[in-house]
Amino acid sequence: MNLYLLYKSLHLIAVISWMAGLLYLPRIFVYHSESDSDSQKKVFKVMEKKLYNYIMMPAMLLSWLFGVLLIHSLGLSVFTELWMQIKVIAVVILTYYHFTLGKYLNNFALDNNQKTSKFFRIYNEIPTIILIVVIFVVIFKPL
Repeated sequence: MNLYLLYKSLHLIAVISWMAGLLYLPRIFVYHSESDSDSQKKVFKVMEKKLYNYIMMPAMLLSWLFGVLLIHSLGLSVFTELWMQIKVIAVVILTYYHFTLGKYLNNFALDNNQKTSKFFRIYNEIPTIILIVVIFVVIFKPL
């Protein structure tokens, strides 16, 4: 069995799952921040917590795990290539973004959200831009 292709497949599955959460959670925050109903807010809190803890966190950890295994398979010399340097920077930014969503989730859980729905609509665009950059650098591998 080709371990590289196995790691690559599992990496892609984990990244797709992680990205789905990174794109969906801020949308829930939009609706949560616009909600006036306590019963709706309670439902949003459950949705947010389950999405973050049961889908996004494991998907992020697995993305990192299989990414590291892919790098190990390729060898550390892959870091001399510009596309890998850009990808690593982008993944670090996505990871930071992930944890900022966790901070906002905690604020909502404590009924202490200070951000507007407009903020979350704009903030939601960050992972899309990063995803586009990563896909292009991985596919085209600029020097």
